[in-house]
Amino acid sequence: MDLFQKCYDFTKAEELKEMGIYPYFHALESRQDIEVMMEGKRRIMLGSNNYLGLTVNEEVIEAGIQTLRQYGSGCSGSRFLNGTLKLHLELESELASFLNKEAVTTFSTGFQSNLGIISALVGRGDYAICDRENHASIYDGCKLSYGKMVRYHHNDMADLERLLQGIPEDAGKLIITDGVFSMGGDICKLPEIVALAEKYKARVMVDDAHAFGVIGNGGRGTADYFGLNDKVDVIMGTFSKSLASLGGFMAADYKVVEYVRHNSRPFIFSASITPASCACALAALRYLAAHPELVKRLEQLSIYVREGFKKRGVAVRETEIPANTPIVPIFTYSLERTLRIAKRLYEEGVYVNTVLTPAVPPNECLLRTSYMASHNEAILDEAMDIIARVLEDMKCVG
Repeated sequence: MDLFQKCYDFTKAEELKEMGIYPYFHALESRQDIEVMMEGKRRIMLGSNNYLGLTVNEEVIEAGIQTLRQYGSGCSGSRFLNGTLKLHLELESELASFLNKEAVTTFSTGFQSNLGIISALVGRGDYAICDRENHASIYDGCKLSYGKMVRYHHNDMADLERLLQGIPEDAGKLIITDGVFSMGGDICKLPEIVALAEKYKARVMVDDAHAFGVIGNGGRGTADYFGLNDKVDVIMGTFSKSLASLGGFMAADYKVVEYVRHNSRPFIFSASITPASCACALAALRYLAAHPELVKRLEQLSIYVREGFKKRGVAVRETEIPANTPIVPIFTYSLERTLRIAKRLYEEGVYVNTVLTPAVPPNECLLRTSYMASHNEAILDEAMDIIARVLEDMKCVG
């Protein structure tokens, strides 16, 4: 069979385009902000991970511009060779200090961070124990490693313990979980995970891509939120969300970070973060450290939205652990109904993200709405009114 036959047989995207409900690749024509111009029309942005709104912060923008002039557009090499800037070292040092960890190393993307960390740490005979709702990059990091991946039911601590009981006592074990889960907006059961890790001599890694800048004291993430910073062995995070840039990082003990630096193929064989991206992330980190009220404001708006949807009769996904995260999913159930509602919202000026199978089980499709500290109540009321009206109008669809 021709290698490309599967490409020729793939028709789903074209079918959805012909139906007029294809939801992807809408083109932005403005900054990533609370309102955007997208395909010639104003849309209220409820689909961004720009949680602190810093992509339009003038201090962050100016840092990028000045660094572009000073260092040029790229590093053109890996960190091992010609690709380490003084800026990279400053960013790593300040991140480590902010997170109260001994050391940090950075990666060129968040996805690459998980690939690089997990594949370096989990070797032959080791086990990666994953929450089933972990991000795809964690799954791929496990595949890239030489260890064995096992999965426990989402936030199910009895199932996690069952798996740990079945792993040889002398095997290396890394429990990996999202801190804030990217689709559901719920928080992992970190105290229970840490207790089980201690009981079964496992290490703990938390992916804080959607928790950094969002929860914890001043946005320091999941471990800080639970007061367990010294119990979490590895913290992974990204710059593409709260820090308004591009890249990712690993925070851990110095010896662990140093091992990953020298054994992680995705780190060794990739070009380093561009100067402007590094400078923007560093400026955003400094801004966050100086303005912890941003995190409080984000929490207040998240509560406002949840209460606003409840008043309007819009059912949102409840979380087992009370969490005022800025990710608020709305159940829409079937695939076609979800796509039709998203299209109608888009036409009426509200951009949301569709969450479809395989990201969720069949008939549990969602609209993922997400919020920024820079949103205001007036624009959120406008968006929630539109969402409530569209959902009411389309009750019988799909």
